[in-house]
Amino acid sequence: MQWKLAANLSMLFTEQPLLERIAAAAQADFDGVEVQFPYGLPASDLQAELQRQGMPLVLFNLPAGDLMDGGPGLAAVPGRETAFAQSLQQALDYADVLQPQKVNVLPGRLARGVSEAQALDTLEHNLRLAAEAFAPLGVAVVCEAINRLDMPGFLLASSAELAAMLARVAHPNLSAQLDLYHMARMGEPVALSVQQLAGQIGHVQFADAPGRGAPGSGELDFRAAFQALDGADYRGWLAAEYRAAEAETDWLAWLAAWRAAGWVAPR
Repeated sequence: MQWKLAANLSMLFTEQPLLERIAAAAQADFDGVEVQFPYGLPASDLQAELQRQGMPLVLFNLPAGDLMDGGPGLAAVPGRETAFAQSLQQALDYADVLQPQKVNVLPGRLARGVSEAQALDTLEHNLRLAAEAFAPLGVAVVCEAINRLDMPGFLLASSAELAAMLARVAHPNLSAQLDLYHMARMGEPVALSVQQLAGQIGHVQFADAPGRGAPGSGELDFRAAFQALDGADYRGWLAAEYRAAEAETDWLAWLAAWRAAGWVAPR
């Protein structure tokens, strides 16, 4: 199988303003782009630049409240249902203009004073709400597990935990966002991660582990990952979400090598 490659514009080309990163990704030979949180710019400006560069928008996240500042976020916190509904509406408004293929709901951290059972119940409710809301737009919803080394207290941190939540929600418009880096940081063999989520993988992100750098900078076995994804009949995108080292002279060398090896589709 040959997959298409997306650049995560929140992590890559960060020396440029967000809008200019779309052209940078196109010039660097990516097939599409994703962005973590697009809400700092008007959706119409982003859409105009995406069309100008001929780059599809693969994915963006729902607003996550205080998650990126160390808080628990919105999706799994009892009492924050109204705030989650507001974030959902904002994402729907952006999706109506930007027409992404997928949106990601971040589960967030376990909030202080909240039991795990309460948090999981709230997350289940909110994921079902999001899956229903985006279905009429033709936008699929994904949910992501994040390792507890980088984000202590994260509610879903393994492929098994993510699979269990998908089973609870059981909605046809909800699937898994599998981040190979986060699962590697949790000590999961890549084949196990894929096996746990096989048939339910809606999107794949990657960075090498343990440093979250470019492929080849760490210990993650990408060949094994691609073999496992192919065996699981995954047909979605691969999205680069890593930190480019400033001192690295050719931090995109992996991209040309992957195309030459036939791992990703030629442009």
